[in-house]
Amino acid sequence: MTKLGLNEARAILAENFPPWIRELNLRFESIEPGRVVVRLPNNPKLARLGGILCGQAIMAVADTAMVFAVSSSLQKFTDMATVTQTTSFFRAVADIDVLCEARLLRLGRSLAFGEAVFRSVEREDPFAQASLTYALLVRK
Repeated sequence: MTKLGLNEARAILAENFPPWIRELNLRFESIEPGRVVVRLPNNPKLARLGGILCGQAIMAVADTAMVFAVSSSLQKFTDMATVTQTTSFFRAVADIDVLCEARLLRLGRSLAFGEAVFRSVEREDPFAQASLTYALLVRK
């Protein structure tokens, strides 16, 4: 198997995700089997009153990043569907780039389980965390 790298991840994002996800302008910081770090650049269109990053954007980033954590473990993109996502918000962040580290916790035959942790580029302590489960629709 070949390693799923940054260039392949960028191509998968461009070819397989809807325009509104691509418009988040996610940047892949690193990718390795079962783990991906993506950057969500600061974007006023994703802000609530006071420049606070909205929860919907955070959840979309977690969901998208986890697809790549699963795909990197499989060494290829495969179709999958979100079964559950539970997100906890610890504090607000505003007017800043954020990093999402998505990690695959368990990969089964038909389900994958993972977590996504969010940090701002200025602080190490997380501001949000999501637990996610996916149904693998095609696995060869």
